[in-house]
Amino acid sequence: MMPEKTRDITAEEAAEKIAALSAEIDKHNLLYHGKDAPEISDAAYDALFRELQMLEAEFPELIKEGSPTQKVGALTDSSGFSKVKHLAGMLSLSNVFSDEEVTDFLARVRRFLNLPEGEQVAVFAEPKIDGLSCSLLYEDGKLVTAATRGDGETGEDITANVKTLKNIPQELPADAPQKIEIRGEIYIRKDDFLKLNEAQAAERGKIFANPRNAAAGSLRQLDVAVTAKRPLKIFTYALGYCSAPIADTQEGVAKKLASWGFPVTENARLCNSLEDILGYYEETQSLRGELPYDIDGIVYKVNRLDLQERLGFVSRAPRWATAHKFPAEQAETVLEKISIQVGRTGTLTPVAELSPVNVGGVIVSRATLHNEDEIKRKDVRAGDHVIIQRAGDVIPQVVRVDLSKRTEGLKEFTFPDTCPECGSPAVRKDGEVARRCTGGLYCPAQAVERLKHFVSKAAFDIDGLGAKIVQEFWDEDFIKTPADIFRLPQRTDMDLENREGWGALSVKNLFAAIEQKRVISLDRFIYALGIRQVGQATAKRLAIAYTSLESWIEAMEKAQDRESEDYAALLNIEDIGAAVAEDILAFFADAHQRAILDDLAAVLTVEDYVSNADMSSPVAGKTVVFTGKLETMGRSEAKAKAESLGAKVAGSVSAKTDYVICGADAGSKRKKAEELGVRILSEQEWATLISG
Repeated sequence: MMPEKTRDITAEEAAEKIAALSAEIDKHNLLYHGKDAPEISDAAYDALFRELQMLEAEFPELIKEGSPTQKVGALTDSSGFSKVKHLAGMLSLSNVFSDEEVTDFLARVRRFLNLPEGEQVAVFAEPKIDGLSCSLLYEDGKLVTAATRGDGETGEDITANVKTLKNIPQELPADAPQKIEIRGEIYIRKDDFLKLNEAQAAERGKIFANPRNAAAGSLRQLDVAVTAKRPLKIFTYALGYCSAPIADTQEGVAKKLASWGFPVTENARLCNSLEDILGYYEETQSLRGELPYDIDGIVYKVNRLDLQERLGFVSRAPRWATAHKFPAEQAETVLEKISIQVGRTGTLTPVAELSPVNVGGVIVSRATLHNEDEIKRKDVRAGDHVIIQRAGDVIPQVVRVDLSKRTEGLKEFTFPDTCPECGSPAVRKDGEVARRCTGGLYCPAQAVERLKHFVSKAAFDIDGLGAKIVQEFWDEDFIKTPADIFRLPQRTDMDLENREGWGALSVKNLFAAIEQKRVISLDRFIYALGIRQVGQATAKRLAIAYTSLESWIEAMEKAQDRESEDYAALLNIEDIGAAVAEDILAFFADAHQRAILDDLAAVLTVEDYVSNADMSSPVAGKTVVFTGKLETMGRSEAKAKAESLGAKVAGSVSAKTDYVICGADAGSKRKKAEELGVRILSEQEWATLISG
């Protein structure tokens, strides 16, 4: 999705950054979607999310199933509202930030649909309202339920509150479908926001930071009478579930909603080319300050609904839509010193310690410098005036140095060649940008960071055992290995109840949470082990390929022989190349790591992987390879369809391949299939097979 790449970063560094980013974004998702109490601006959040997307785009093997990029919002917080399950997923949108990324979005659409080069795809463009997403369910023409987005599948029931909005129709005309979900954005106009805060101040009530916060706080009042007094409005923009079609295009949907009495954005536009799209973006951005409501970008949607259906969804977002966000803010401050952090896999990462500065509504005091090459490239020195941008890291980035303000005598930074945590040599291998501590688990920084990874949200996700508590228990020798966590309830020497910040209930809850996580799915278990370059996506592919922990262990032991079929099978798994395979096998070859794995197997139950795919299809469980140029659909669409039918899509042909589907100009893969006697199918034969 993003054309640019993060500069000079290894997979190991990326894995550490992805874990930190995911935790930070999850926290802000809960504050924003679940509690309506955001701590950072939308631009700052977008910067966090963008960096995660960029890292995952550059390192797809590290994409995690539980990553914020793979889900929507935050689970609804327990706040007095009952939960409502959406009839159709209420997903979020991917973001783009440049003209080049808009171009890439359109190219991906054409590629997925297998359209000829140069063929235009009409796009319906409209301003992205900065409010609170809402889904309205009508049955037999009557409004029966209104819900927040929540986590995309389940939201909060805010029906009574929404019915106080005067510009939402309570009934639909006779031509409306029997059941229909209408999606919209609830907001407060700028002028109404100022009046609301004036009234709040006069009554010594809560002063809202911005119209979005005011809208969210007003809509989620337990006292409906309070909501009724607030100047809430809605723009509707899309459909969820619909029992009967109401239009053929996105533009047609907007017109139909308007005819039913729903407010729709008045300056939306149908764009038939990239030039139209970018022109609309520039025009709307220039008028942004004059609009009576806040917007933070433009939403582009493929106009034809049949094409939307073909494009489908990827994880948390539709392939047929994206949001073109307006630029984030930058700020200048002084870099006071450069410090070094040691990560889970031993990477030494330089961090800029800054004079605190406000960047996009967030007070920033630290920024990443990535690695020693980046420091040299930007010529960053302690004492420099630097430009900071919330470009997406868990801490911001140093964009550049203002050399015009550099004072004489500032010394170049010398990167350490020993670990600041354990004193072991810090080595930079040829061809790599990272310098790593060689102390392994002897290094306390690496050991404790691995434990933090083990209990992180995407791994074991143990409530009450966050990074701070892990550090505390490590310092006091309560946990030194992952299996020690599951022995905590049996310890008698901790006396947690009498510690500051603890009590009988919190101890009981922690131990209950630990016991609850003694059973875990195979893919989460593999990810939790912290194997270098094995993110959630790779862990899931391994789980799909080997099904059980016992099978995986046995196969990895056999794969230590690089001439074996098991090694070839490991390499044949989609997105696992030689480098990733070597890191996995190195984990199994390390006696200490195997001891940790065996120790965990003794205290846990690791469940076999169960696929959600259609296992009744004729290709379920089969291994397939696509090669050549497909005519009826793009390669991505073909792979997605095969996986939804329970097939395993491999990147290369082996004796274990069941089908090779050949398009035009199929080359070496077809030849190898012929040599191995693997069944070869034409695109039409494949279509016939999966339709049966």
